[in-house]
Amino acid sequence: MNAYLEFEKPVAQLESRIAELRAAAEGDEVDISNELKRLEKKSADLLASTYAALTPWQKTQVARHPQRPHFRDFVEHAFDEFMPLGGDRYYGDDEAIMGGFATLRGRRVILIGHEKGNDTESRLRHNFGMGKPEGYRKAIRLMDLAGRFGLPVVTLVDTSGAFPGVEAEERGQAEAIARSTEACLALPVPMVSTIVGEGGSGGAVALASAERVLMLEHAVYSVISPEGCASILWRTAEKAPEAAEAMKVTAQHLKKLGVIDRIVNEPTGGAHRDPIAVANALADAIDEELDALVDLPSATVRRMREERFLQLGA
Repeated sequence: MNAYLEFEKPVAQLESRIAELRAAAEGDEVDISNELKRLEKKSADLLASTYAALTPWQKTQVARHPQRPHFRDFVEHAFDEFMPLGGDRYYGDDEAIMGGFATLRGRRVILIGHEKGNDTESRLRHNFGMGKPEGYRKAIRLMDLAGRFGLPVVTLVDTSGAFPGVEAEERGQAEAIARSTEACLALPVPMVSTIVGEGGSGGAVALASAERVLMLEHAVYSVISPEGCASILWRTAEKAPEAAEAMKVTAQHLKKLGVIDRIVNEPTGGAHRDPIAVANALADAIDEELDALVDLPSATVRRMREERFLQLGA
C-alpha cells in the first residue's frame, strides 16, 4: 500500500475511491468497468501532472519517501552475485555503508552504497544511512581492492549526511570523509556514481567524486539539508521550502549547472511506485556509462575526474 505525501492527497482520494468501488463491485452483477476506467485514467493523469510540476521541496520529500528503493533493493533488482564485504580493518563494520563484489549486466564491479533500511528495526541497524568513519574507511578498502583487481567502481548514494555524533568525531569522521574523497579521485579504474535518493553534504561527496555522476529524476543533492540551511539563514526550519528552491537541489537544476552528468528517469509517481522498473533503468544507464569508460587508460579517467571537479563553478 502506498504511503502518500502531503501534496499527493488529491491522488490518494481518487485511488481510495477506486478501491472502494472495486470492493463494492465484488459479487455484484452491476457493471462498473467504464466508471472504473474513467477514474483510473483521471487518477493517472492527475499523478502525471502533479509529478511534472514538483517544487524542489516536494522533490526532497519524494527523495525521502519511506518506500523509496534503497541499496538492498537495487542490489536485488539490478545486480547479480553480490558478495558483501564488511569491516574497515581498523575499528569495525558500519552497516550504513555497504559494499562488495557484484555483477552488472555480466560485468564484474565493486559496488558501494548507503543503506537506510525499510522499517524501524533495519533503519536503526543501518543508522538511517548516516555513515560513520568505519563506513568510509570500508569504502576506501573496497576502492583499493577495485584498483588492484582492475574492477570498475559503482556507488549508490543515499544519505542525509554523515553521522554527526560525538563518537564519530572521536574516531575521525572528517578525516575519513576526506580520505574517501581522495580515494575516489585517485582511482585507477572507471567510477560511476548515482544519487538515488538524498545526496547530503560530505557524506555523499565521499562516495560521489567520480568522473560520471548520475541522479535519479526525483533525487536531491546538496551541501546541507533544506531544513539545516533554513535554520542557519532564517533561524527556523519552516523556511525549508524556500531554502530548497534557492539551493538548486534537484537533478534538473544540477544538470544545468554541470554538477551531474545524466538524469535517469523514474516511473510516474516516483521510484517507490515501481522499484523494479527504476532499478532496470538505472542498471542500463550505468552499464552504458561503463561501456564508454572501461577501455580508457588510468591516466585518462583520473584526468577526467580532475577536470570535472575543477570546472565546477567556473
